[in-house]
Amino acid sequence: MASFSYIGRSSDGQKLTGSYEAANAESVASRLAERGIIPLEIHPEEEKQSFVDSLNEALGLERVEKQEIIMFARQMYTISRSGIPLIKAIRGLASTTKQRSLEKVLLSIVEQLESGSSLANALRRHPTVFDNMFVSMVDAGENSGQLEQTFKQIAEYIQQDIDNRKRVSAALRYPSFVVIALSIAIAVVNIKVIPAFAEMYQKFNAQLPWSTKLLIGMSDIFVHYWPHILAVIAGLVLVLRQHLKTDIGKRQWGRLKLRLPIIGSIIQQASMARYARGLALMLRSGVPINQSLGLVAAAMDNLHLSEQVLQIRRSVERGDSLLQAHGGVGIFTPLVLQMIAVGEESGRVEELLDEVALFYEEEVDYDLKRLSAKIEPIMIVVMAAFVMVLALGIFLPMWDMLSIQTR
Repeated sequence: MASFSYIGRSSDGQKLTGSYEAANAESVASRLAERGIIPLEIHPEEEKQSFVDSLNEALGLERVEKQEIIMFARQMYTISRSGIPLIKAIRGLASTTKQRSLEKVLLSIVEQLESGSSLANALRRHPTVFDNMFVSMVDAGENSGQLEQTFKQIAEYIQQDIDNRKRVSAALRYPSFVVIALSIAIAVVNIKVIPAFAEMYQKFNAQLPWSTKLLIGMSDIFVHYWPHILAVIAGLVLVLRQHLKTDIGKRQWGRLKLRLPIIGSIIQQASMARYARGLALMLRSGVPINQSLGLVAAAMDNLHLSEQVLQIRRSVERGDSLLQAHGGVGIFTPLVLQMIAVGEESGRVEELLDEVALFYEEEVDYDLKRLSAKIEPIMIVVMAAFVMVLALGIFLPMWDMLSIQTR
């Protein structure tokens, strides 16, 4: 409950001040009236965070994880089916949760419900925890009387989305480790190994081939200018991060991810599966098509694809069919467009969108299974080239020196 300070006058005209813990200012005014005090001013007091709360917020420990949201939605589905009053149920969830940040959010929702707010409006006050898609579906579920099914669908959607992201991340983990290991090896070789050989060749006044000169030149740059190299890399990373926070940077990065060799198609298919499943979920919950497209666009983690979805929305608002709107953006295969057309003609759009999502998810699974087979030959070629250049650069002068000594 929030804290409110007040200024009032008693029945004999005496000025009074104080504070109350209440859900809203109206509750404070009612309490004052019960005491015979006429409220003149009521202001919410600024909440002061403790040092621990401030530290947790700075470290991101106050963030509510997706798994907690899934658990909340599943519990709300069970509670809604059992007929337990909403306020009592959410207060009970707040008392049993182990995450303090979620407990604070749930207690705030209880306060809003007690003051007469709808559940959707109470959730809307916490946009960092419940996104627009979550709130809009709850709103539609409240209005249609199918709140329990809405929570079930939300939990399934979020879980499926998390699973898809984990599969893509797991598939990209191996090549990422290989690139990092290769970068570390190159740095160690340039800083420790090549300088030792360069010193030996200098003592013997050996004639060095171009490959050896190239390696020694690169090593000298690493050894003598490594602070400058680190500063340049850090500066580039900082500039890049700032650029990616802008709309132009987000749009460029979103477009670039889809054009990456091998993994670009996987990212696009995973994003399309998320789009189709999210749109099907919104339509099944009773959200209008134009609002559903806008919410799904906001939920996309790729600004380039998000703008494509907004283009679909604009086409639908102009009166185009779903088939025409989706065909106009050029990111769907003919097979998927045929499925959308069949769904539109038969009135089973939600069902066919689920089939589209399943189609893309199966494609992602198939490509992820083949990902290692595609990447491993490339990694082997890169490492073989690195070893060959290193071997030729280091050992060719040694062979020349040995041949001279044996003559």
